[in-house]
Amino acid sequence: MRGLLPLYRGLCSLSSRLVGQKPGIVGSQCRLSGTLSNNKPQPTFGLLFDIDGVLVRGRLPIPAAKKAFDKLIDSQGQFVVPLAFVTNAGNCLRQKKADQLSHILGVPITQDQVIMSHSPLRMFKKFHDKCVLVSGQGPVLEIAKNLGFNNVVSIDMLRESYPLLDMVDHNRRPKLVSNPVVNLPRVEAVILFGEPIRWETNLQLIIDVLLTSGDLSSAHQTQTMPHIPLLACNMDLMWMAEAHSPRFGHGTFLVCLENIYKKITGKELKYEVLMGKPSELTYHFAEYLIRSQAMERKWKLPITSLYAIGDNLMTDIYGANLYNRYLEERIARNSPKAVAKLSATGSTTTVPREEETEGLWESELALPLATSCKSILVCTGVYNPNAEVPSDANHCIKETVFHGHRDFRFDPALVEPGHIVQDVAEAVDLIFKQENFVPQ
Repeated sequence: MRGLLPLYRGLCSLSSRLVGQKPGIVGSQCRLSGTLSNNKPQPTFGLLFDIDGVLVRGRLPIPAAKKAFDKLIDSQGQFVVPLAFVTNAGNCLRQKKADQLSHILGVPITQDQVIMSHSPLRMFKKFHDKCVLVSGQGPVLEIAKNLGFNNVVSIDMLRESYPLLDMVDHNRRPKLVSNPVVNLPRVEAVILFGEPIRWETNLQLIIDVLLTSGDLSSAHQTQTMPHIPLLACNMDLMWMAEAHSPRFGHGTFLVCLENIYKKITGKELKYEVLMGKPSELTYHFAEYLIRSQAMERKWKLPITSLYAIGDNLMTDIYGANLYNRYLEERIARNSPKAVAKLSATGSTTTVPREEETEGLWESELALPLATSCKSILVCTGVYNPNAEVPSDANHCIKETVFHGHRDFRFDPALVEPGHIVQDVAEAVDLIFKQENFVPQ
């Protein structure tokens, strides 16, 4: 990624204000010697579930999802392991998504178990008081304010203030020439939540904002660099709904925006941050939620292993493997043998010393405690082979076309799942077997 990894590393050195503790306290509590609570086995692993293509197809539940969650709930209706739902969707609030999942799966799910693609934005406090333009669909203004943004402008608000700027649709062009209704502050940053409904309108006005430094009353300045900050959520090129083939995702919209900007200016569009899967930032945020659940349930043993279950090689599998690589390299800093092993495997990600990144962001998350993040691919969504599932767990998937985002380099090792199973129910069985975990 171009300049994004150091930004993420800065977040990883932050202490846990959300938990209300100083750095290291979370870790020390989690490392207390483990005992069985109420004679029930205590998990040392957590589960990260993708939603579309794993649990649902559009609005329809995948049958295996209910089978899987029957195994994850005890007789008191509580989850036997900590888990989080990690989706690249960004068109609603976490609470709404939690309510939807509760209805579909028939189990109680809270918003604190849900990570939308935009959830990590609540950590980017330096933008919370700036005037930000938001793009996407659904209640974008409400979503932005829920994340902590206090001065928000929508694409529709821009259209109303500058009616002459949206000219592609002849039927929406103003009938009479009028002067701009200038009642909006200068836009200081752009946040892309997800694919919009009218792509031509959003592409046009976002480009206008970038080329005018947020002042739409002025003309384009194609040589102005750098442009105002751009923060993007959800890089999925495609996603799986009820149709037989994958549909365009927000990643496709980003491809359009990037290429239009480069065609006009001759320069690359730059992102302040990219979040949602496969960003490491999203997986770190997910680990924080897993750790918080374990603390709430008073499970004393540390959650050392994460299992990410998904259907998309370029987001779910790539992201889990990327975060696993990051965790390995954190361990390697204190282990000469591990350094040698990583060097032998050709790993190229560099983990800076924590003191190099302290102070970049306000304190939000504790340092990661997990030591691994293992990827499991299911065949009920984007990846859906027309052949039997390979029995070889180390089966290497050959990809000739990289569907990942422009700023994430292609690495064959990152799109090779740890395991391939038919569906999410088989994934849960596999994890329980590997962890020797027998819920009571």
